[in-house]
Amino acid sequence: MKIKKGDTIEIISGKYKKNIGEVSSVLRNENKVTVKGFNIKVKHIKPQQKDEKGKIEKVEGPIHISNIKIKRD
Repeated sequence: MKIKKGDTIEIISGKYKKNIGEVSSVLRNENKVTVKGFNIKVKHIKPQQKDEKGKIEKVEGPIHISNIKIKRD
């Protein structure tokens, strides 16, 4: 796998097809990458202490490398 953080890629299948983005992280063991601004998931976080409130965070979900291609300039 020759994809690394900071590469410009094009998504070739799925919900975000034909979009161009930048790789924010690479999960080599799972053959997946996360792309800045795409595949946003909602993560609910429970409070850890009694006086703390729970949170809802938006995180970028991974995309399999078979669904992307490197965009050459």
